[in-house]
Formats: sequence, C-alpha cells, structure tokens
Amino acid sequence: MDLKEIQDLIKFVAKSGVSEVELEVKGVKLVIKTGNGVAPTVIQAAPVVQALPAPAQAPVQAAAPAPAATPAPKAEDNSKYVEIKSPMIGTFYRRPSPDKDVFVNIGDEIKAGQVLCVIEAMKLFNEIESEISGRIVKVLVDDSTPVEYDTPLFLVEPK
Repeated sequence: MDLKEIQDLIKFVAKSGVSEVELEVKGVKLVIKTGNGVAPTVIQAAPVVQALPAPAQAPVQAAAPAPAATPAPKAEDNSKYVEIKSPMIGTFYRRPSPDKDVFVNIGDEIKAGQVLCVIEAMKLFNEIESEISGRIVKVLVDDSTPVEYDTPLFLVEPK
C-alpha cells in the first residue's frame, strides 16, 4: 500500500463512523482506530429564566429623529481565496521537526506539489502538498493543533 491509499482508507473510515478497522495486505498489517467506540455524553444545563417586573408606562413623547447609523464593519471578503483543507484527521504541524523552520509563512509564494505542513495520524507523519500555485494569505490553524477531515488549513491567493 502506498501513502495515498492509506490516506484514502483513513478518510473512508472517518466518514463511515466505524470505530476500528484492521486490514492485512501482503504481510503489512494496518489498524485504524477513530475513537474509543463510546459515544460522548453531552450534558447541557437548562437556561435560567427570571421573571422581570413589567416596565412602568412612560408618557408618550414625540419621536426624536434617529441618530445616524454607523456603518457596520465589513467582513473580510475571502471569496477570491482558495482554502487548502486537511485531507485527514490528525495533528497539524507547520514544521518538519521542532528544531526546523516552518514549511511556509504568510506571504510566501507556493507551487503545486510544494509541502505546506505535516499531519500526524497514528504515528505516521504525512506531508500535505499544495494542489495549486499562489501566495499564502493566512494560516488558519495553530501549530500542534488537532484537525478533522476537511478542516481549512490555509488561505491561498491563486495565481
């Protein structure tokens, strides 16, 4: 099995909801565990409702002119950027090892096939390569952070 087949298998197992899969191919044994098999218990506190006294009736006055509305701050327009997403579940690392420099920084020009980060899954360190050329605009995940399948990792301005 090559790395791509293993990654595809991990994606399939993650999507299927199965907690454990064992596979043996040509003398290589692969065990994929996605959790402990126990559904997490979610406890939610009920909201506390307090009765408020009815407001006293104020005398009706002529309506004052509304103050000029301040424009709301514009949300960032990310439509021109491409998200590079995690192809697997694991731990995101920006550098190949703790004593090395990061693979890419904000503002770096990247090429298709260039390694952007590493995702560690089951003690295997998988290099994540860019599928496009462009410029790194934003790193969306902190170093050493767990990521899920399809978690956005980088924003890239394509060339």
